[in-house]
Amino acid sequence: MKNLTEIVATLSNMMAAMEEAAKSQFNLSELTHNQLHYLETISKLGNPNITELSAALQLTKPTVKVAVDKLIDKDYVFKVKSDEDRRSAHLHLTEKGKLINQMHDYAHKRIAETLSRKLNNEEQNALEALLNKVLYD
Repeated sequence: MKNLTEIVATLSNMMAAMEEAAKSQFNLSELTHNQLHYLETISKLGNPNITELSAALQLTKPTVKVAVDKLIDKDYVFKVKSDEDRRSAHLHLTEKGKLINQMHDYAHKRIAETLSRKLNNEEQNALEALLNKVLYD
């Protein structure tokens, strides 16, 4: 177990370093890792409302609302009132938010490329299967 803990810590540090390098490369230092995660989740959910976003992030609605308001202030996100329920609003990424999200995806791609360079096809398939089992089963 100690070895696995060390591997997870090393992998986590590698991923954080690559994300920080991408933030620096694309001049995104004003955004926190959490804010990048919010933008990524908004994009993946396809314009969620606050309730949907808070459920996906497993955070309270007030916590998510405060974070989203900061992203709105920084011009990364905007709200659009729902056609079905005027009390609800859906979150959309601005062009600036979409660009940031693409750059964040670039960091993830670099991490995957680093892993795949060190593994043959059989090892990559095994790693994918194991990670899928851990994350989604």
